Amino acid sequence: MITEDQLEQLCLNWFQSIGYSYVNGYDIAPDGNSPERSDYRQIILHNRLLSALETINPHVPVATLEQVAQQVAKPETPILIKNNNAFHQWLLEGVKVEYKEKGEAKVDYVRLIDLDNSASNEFLVVNQYTVSGVKGFRRPDVIVFINGLPLAVLELKNPADSKADIWSAYQQLQTYKEEIPDLFIFNEALVVSDGLNARVGSLTANKERFLPWRVVDDENDKPLLEYFLETLVKGFFKPELFLDYIRHFVLFEEDDGETIKKIAGYHQFHAVRAAVKATVIAAQRSTPDEVAEPRANYANEVVPGSGKAGVVWHTQGSGKSISMVCYAGKLLAQPAMNNPTIVVVTDRNDLDGQLFDTFSMAASTLKQTPVQASDRDELREILASRQSGGIIFTTIQKFALLGDESAHPLLSRRHNIVVVSDEAHRSQYGDRAKFNAKTGKYTFGYSKHLRDALPEASFIGFTGTPIDSADKDTRAVFGGYVSIYDIQDAVDDGA
Repeated sequence: MITEDQLEQLCLNWFQSIGYSYVNGYDIAPDGNSPERSDYRQIILHNRLLSALETINPHVPVATLEQVAQQVAKPETPILIKNNNAFHQWLLEGVKVEYKEKGEAKVDYVRLIDLDNSASNEFLVVNQYTVSGVKGFRRPDVIVFINGLPLAVLELKNPADSKADIWSAYQQLQTYKEEIPDLFIFNEALVVSDGLNARVGSLTANKERFLPWRVVDDENDKPLLEYFLETLVKGFFKPELFLDYIRHFVLFEEDDGETIKKIAGYHQFHAVRAAVKATVIAAQRSTPDEVAEPRANYANEVVPGSGKAGVVWHTQGSGKSISMVCYAGKLLAQPAMNNPTIVVVTDRNDLDGQLFDTFSMAASTLKQTPVQASDRDELREILASRQSGGIIFTTIQKFALLGDESAHPLLSRRHNIVVVSDEAHRSQYGDRAKFNAKTGKYTFGYSKHLRDALPEASFIGFTGTPIDSADKDTRAVFGGYVSIYDIQDAVDDGA
């Protein structure tokens, strides 16, 4: 069995294997061999931050970048989670600045991180980084910096000590949050590990919300490594994956006046990445060849231009709502989708309201406020008039026919409309006609009306229960599975 020091060294080696630089905290301390801090209260590595700002924002005067570095280092309020939320918005949107160029006033946003290109940033891992707190010095085990900003803290415990498990590491982090809160203003992830076990959680997460990270590159990449900490380091902190996570998989919600920070689990992260990729392919314009000879749509194969992005099946209680929010946010940011309109369809008013509330609380992440269609006329009006963008909530019943309509009217032929279906396999999504003996007429399922209304749209389903193998309707509308997280996965993860 290895010691805590040996585990720390292994951890640092794993970070370096995925492209991180390494320095020892003692060396860059104020009284170290190569000091990078003026005193132990200083949290940010100022010179590294300034250097990165110059690289990422070459058009902005250095004096202005210096002001940004100073501004970011100072907390705005005494409330940690509010400071953390404000900093996260700076990470996503940049820090607003005003400066003069050739005598002319300019307004711009200084980016702290290049979220599009990982190579433009400096990824650094540091151990033994001492910080002065309210009760003396504190020294977290490992801190992850991007551009001199401490974005993650890892607390490790001795694998050989049965009393020092991951929950004692969790308690240690709670103490740090109280005694050196300024370190956590910048925090995007907290990690606890005793080597064998490793879990990641948000700044406000309780024990139950610290979850394992069992994969590296995608949901099927589950390497059989000796230590789960190695999987977590290589799968969560891999530079391009970590940047994607920061950008699309962190949510802040208000609950009874309290701010809660939520982050996606590995199954949500990789399901959303796969679902967005599938949607972009499904929404492509078909070539004449593909129309003439459509390929079979097997489980994970998406036919370009088919409009069938697939089904995400994640078992009940595994955070489907958060997955849907992250999916919407990431999809809206895809240049290939050309500012899409997302139509979220549920089959009950109460589900529509719950999901709408979840999306509304995430408006800052989505960069827009969703709208709810109150009736069929309003839904038709919104869809027919909107040329791009937006998130619209509705129930499937609103696609019913009105009066003596024999078919649903065309509402939009746009290619960049995506219909996101909650509980995709319900019976009313059926396309097949049914004969009504009383009226002597054939009636169709709501899915047929939806297709008539939005013939060029793409469809994706999110469900908490598996699709029956005999349910051809669902596959006809959505295609095959794009991601599966079943009950056994949830049990394995302790969820």
